[in-house]
This record gives sequence, structure tokens and C-alpha cells, in this order.
Amino acid sequence: MPSSRNNPAPHPRSSNSPNGGEAEDEYRDDSVPRFFVLLGPDYAGKSSVLTELRRSATPWRLVSLDDTFLAPEHALIARLRRDVVKDVAPHETRWSPDFLAAMVHTAVVHLRDQLLNGDPRTPAVVDSYYYKFLAKCRLAGVPDDPLLTWWRSFPRPGRVIYLDVTPESAWSRSREGADLNPLEHYGPRPGPYGFKRYQTDLDRLVREEIRGLPVTVLAEQNDAARTAATVRELITDELG
Repeated sequence: MPSSRNNPAPHPRSSNSPNGGEAEDEYRDDSVPRFFVLLGPDYAGKSSVLTELRRSATPWRLVSLDDTFLAPEHALIARLRRDVVKDVAPHETRWSPDFLAAMVHTAVVHLRDQLLNGDPRTPAVVDSYYYKFLAKCRLAGVPDDPLLTWWRSFPRPGRVIYLDVTPESAWSRSREGADLNPLEHYGPRPGPYGFKRYQTDLDRLVREEIRGLPVTVLAEQNDAARTAATVRELITDELG
């Protein structure tokens, strides 16, 4: 796989601590912008927080696969994501886990490309980065090598801001399953039990992927503007 744009940064020396960014600065590649990852389970409120950050004219680049953040020339990414959810994920006997990962790979690489193609002097906030995609692929039975291992070699963020949410609250936010897709629950049809089990496993695997990084966990709340203000304060403090 190509690697010329993807020189991995070493693990930061410190994690889950207020000054975890110091080690990240020590090893940071100046060709990669300083960036932060907004992460959390499904329906944690990441999209709402990013929308609030954009509304407040934040000075950082916001990188996301949500339709409202994609440039018109990147509409293909939105179509591919919809096709994966509609035509691949529900039909496990028609498509292999490797094929699912290959389709998801397009979204992951697009996020990385958008991050690296920006002005390295302008910090960025990235929606989920590869972490949640990787966890969902693992839940679908995708092996680590070679694809997931390659994703793990991508540049590392200065900090992960993790939006916590209980499966019960997430279920309510999904309109009791009406908005779910097959990559958000176990079982052929959405149900509270299959959703809770899937989201619990997803949360565990995502946290496993970020355990070597500086992480700030924000407790669940329903006010996106207030959460965005907290995120803005955290990033501003981190950047100094």
C-alpha cells in the first residue's frame, strides 16, 4: 500500500493527562497539521458539536464525512457510504468482511487525505478519524492485517476528545431505532438489546484503539452548544 503520504508518528509518551500534548509536540511532523479527534459511540452528538463549531466561525479546519461538510467534488464519498449501508452491510452472505473493509477504506483514506492536504499551519478537528471505522470493521470480522494495521500507521492526533453517551440515551436519540443502519446494531432488525450490545462492544474497541493517546472524556449532555464551547476551550488550551 502507498506510504509516501503516511509517515507514522511515534506513540506519545503520555496519555489521559492534561499535558499529554507535550510528548506529541516533541515528535510532531511539521508537514502534518496539529489535529484533534472528536470521537464517541454512535449518536454521541459529534455532528451536532461540529455544526456548532462551524457556526461559531472556529479558526480550525473541520474535517468530517457528513454531507454538509463534504465539498461538492467529493459527493462520491457520501454515495459510497450510503451504498455500503444499504447494499453491503445488511447482506453478510453476499459480501465478505474484506469487501466491507475495502468499501469503508475509501472513507478512511478520504479523511486522511483531507487532513494532510490542508495548510499544516492551521489546526484541524477530525470527526472520528479512522478509530470508529476500525472498531466497526473488527466487529464485522475484518482481520487486522493488512488494512487495519495500515490505518493504525496514520498520523496521530494531539488529543482525542471523547463524547460519552449511554446506550440508553443513544437509543432514544436514534428515535428508538428508526434511524439506525445495520452497522449500528446486532441482529437483522434494530432492537434495544441488540443496539446496546453493539454499542457496548463498539465503545470498548474504540477505547482500546485510543488507549495510548491523550484522551479527554466529556460526560453526556444534551446541549450541543455547551458541549461545543467545552471542546473549543479544550482545544484552545491545548494549542496554547
